[in-house]
Amino acid sequence: MDVIKKSADYTIYQKRSNRYAVKDANNRWVHGDDKVKILLAEKLVKAPAPKPKEEPAAETAEETPAQE
Repeated sequence: MDVIKKSADYTIYQKRSNRYAVKDANNRWVHGDDKVKILLAEKLVKAPAPKPKEEPAAETAEETPAQE
């Protein structure tokens, strides 16, 4: 693993698979949301854009043809 950035609080490594690993100041691996926050702050990863919610089209009596 290659050291990408080293600070007093954490060390960021890049694996051979091009993914990132983060160790804190106590030499423990950082996982989950904490790791994502660190990588986003260093601009090493991009946050996915939230998918827009499409509201279901509500059918009314005016829109549907009357059945006879």
